[in-house]
Amino acid sequence: MMHHLRTTRWTELAAEPEFRALVRARRWFVTPATFFFIAYYLALPVSVGFWPAVMSRPAWGPLTIAYAFALSQFAMAWLLLALYVRRARKFDLQAARIRKHETRELFDARP
Repeated sequence: MMHHLRTTRWTELAAEPEFRALVRARRWFVTPATFFFIAYYLALPVSVGFWPAVMSRPAWGPLTIAYAFALSQFAMAWLLLALYVRRARKFDLQAARIRKHETRELFDARP
């Protein structure tokens, strides 16, 4: 069953400490993860641009350091994905508790 919150109720819900804690916890995880992802992603073109001789050295057979680093970006993205999915389960549980509390209040307030 889906219900919609009025603007005034949404403002009240957004001001509640439980909801604010959820937003803060999610932001505490997502912001550093995003910055890390962008920095890691941009490290390759920056490295190739500033240190082409180093990045073109063989790392393993014909595989250069630049290619190894590029391939490591796939592993890093999957690792960040796994970490987020694991952490998102906790966010979802918190959100479900807030929704349950909100739904209970919504139905208790009906005449």
